[in-house]
Amino acid sequence: MTDPRQEIKAFASTIFEWPGRLLFPPVCAGCRRQVSQPGTLCGACWPKLKLLERPWCEVMGTPFSHDMGDGFLSADAIANPPPFRRARAAVSYSGVARQMVQGLKYSDRTDLAPWMARWMLRAGSELLPDADVVVPVPLHWRRFFSRRFNQSAELARAVAALSGKAFEPSAVQRVKVTRQQVGLGQREREDNVRGAFRVPAEAEIRVSGRNVLLVDDVYTTGATVSAVTKALKKAGAGQVDVLTFARVIPGDFQPGEAATI
Repeated sequence: MTDPRQEIKAFASTIFEWPGRLLFPPVCAGCRRQVSQPGTLCGACWPKLKLLERPWCEVMGTPFSHDMGDGFLSADAIANPPPFRRARAAVSYSGVARQMVQGLKYSDRTDLAPWMARWMLRAGSELLPDADVVVPVPLHWRRFFSRRFNQSAELARAVAALSGKAFEPSAVQRVKVTRQQVGLGQREREDNVRGAFRVPAEAEIRVSGRNVLLVDDVYTTGATVSAVTKALKKAGAGQVDVLTFARVIPGDFQPGEAATI
């Protein structure tokens, strides 16, 4: 039997939401057309979202075209084992997902972070039970003050809140001003972030001996999250898993198209 108190509470909540809905109607997370519920995609944008699904490499999280069997690893995971244990991403960095990442990162669309985080929880369902703390990839303080927020921290904050995990936004510092990674190759990206991160002495107690879920917006070559992972392990962290909203998959960019990440 339905509890009448719950029905009354739900009705009251709906009544209080109406003024906000009238003044600020919910819009599509991709194109900003009006939709029925906040954080949803319109009928035109939804087909453009490519969710990453199994089968995938157990380490790198890169999808396979067909099932290779349990524990099968990609060539990249075998040839270049990463310092982190596992990486997962919710969507391919293409179509509407690309618009959402760029909206969050460059257009102050911090309202998107909680909705993006929900898709990340789905992709990271096997990582979250092992995590003790959630840590974002940090910005250098100069870039933070010019941008006013860290998009990775907004995603990590939402992931931590939705999963009930501890959020440690200052566990890692970016101590070197790095070039934008846009347009850099694998080796250039690695050189760019080498030695760029450290765990300050006062933060070591927050990660030492603990399993860390490292959060970023986009996984491109893995150079950045690998550099942060090394800094965390140097400070005594246990296992490090990586969770991102999007991942660049071969074919996401057309020849000559700028990969703005």
